[in-house]
Amino acid sequence: MFWSNANDVTDFYTKESVNALVDNWNSSIIRIAMGVKESWDGGRGYIDSPNQQEAKVNAVVDAAVNKGVYVIIDFHTHEAEKYTTEATKFFEKMAKAHGKKANVIFEIYNEPIGQSWSTIKNYAKPVINAIRKNSDNLIVVGTPFYSQNVDEAANDPISEKNIAYTLHFYAGTHNDNLRDKAKTALDKGIALFVTEWGATNADGNGNANQAETNKWMKFIKDNKLSHANWSVSDKNEGSSIVQSGQGINGLETNKLTPTGEFVKEIIKKW
Repeated sequence: MFWSNANDVTDFYTKESVNALVDNWNSSIIRIAMGVKESWDGGRGYIDSPNQQEAKVNAVVDAAVNKGVYVIIDFHTHEAEKYTTEATKFFEKMAKAHGKKANVIFEIYNEPIGQSWSTIKNYAKPVINAIRKNSDNLIVVGTPFYSQNVDEAANDPISEKNIAYTLHFYAGTHNDNLRDKAKTALDKGIALFVTEWGATNADGNGNANQAETNKWMKFIKDNKLSHANWSVSDKNEGSSIVQSGQGINGLETNKLTPTGEFVKEIIKKW
């Protein structure tokens, strides 16, 4: 899913969207990108509108559970440590509500940017503890520099059970250098989860780089990684899978962008 606090796209946070992705795309996992707080969100993010955002999360979780697929509850921000108290309360609440469901995965930090790994770890510890009060389910922790420096996490992993670390890539921007970094981390024994990847440039623009995407898909298969594509959106940008303005009906009736058509074939045949 796209940022849940965005206002320039159709809101796909519905049962119908989940059903279309499972039934028509063969999707086995849905990622909820719950926007926390951005300068552009007009107060729609979790910090300013918690009830609205929790309702969106719960609707998608319930739909995913009903369809028998996995669902990621993602605290979607580049500065989660600013909201440690709110994140702790949010994830404790989500773990109470959904933490016994085998479908549910907790992603506690989308993409740090300039933060050190020690800063991320210090944020993660109380949030993990809050989840563990009610759930032993998988927890995914973001890594430095847009969730790319997974080698830093591998050098100093979190001492908890059932933890994975986030790897993000965009095929138009990232190539062998990032794959080498990921392999280094895997060789050191940590688990990686590609909770967000794009076939386009990292800024969401451009056409799908099919050749580089295919290299990434081979890497993912070879290393048995789970992955979710960015994004279920009809925003007028390259990474959106639905044609601009077509909304949920466009998802249901296959009114897809060229990127959407390419990505759909990857996911359907996975």
